[in-house]
Amino acid sequence: MTQTAPDSALDRIAKGDAPVLETVLAMNMDALERSNLDMTTYLCVRLAALVALDAPPVSYAITLGAAADGAMTTEQAQSVLVAIAPLVGSARITSAAGAIIRAVMGAAALTDALDAAGVPEQRTS
Repeated sequence: MTQTAPDSALDRIAKGDAPVLETVLAMNMDALERSNLDMTTYLCVRLAALVALDAPPVSYAITLGAAADGAMTTEQAQSVLVAIAPLVGSARITSAAGAIIRAVMGAAALTDALDAAGVPEQRTS
């Protein structure tokens, strides 16, 4: 793999060429609509499921990305982890904490890379 390969991948994603990510996001939006849950409850349920599945950091990144819009606070996320700890055990909780940290750090690194490449922020309106 050449040094420019990651840059090329970031360029394609920045230009909107991310069919896998788009599919995952569309599936998540469909699930939210079909669940009849409010956004906060939906995100809390998703967080609990991710912990139970010992999900990878990218899965947390998708859920935390939605939560970043204010739908779920840090305190609510911590409350979910406390509530499910007796059911999933300390190993899953600590694994989830590590995955969440890696997801947040990865998102920050991606943002920094996009900023360095001069890619403008995506507008939501």
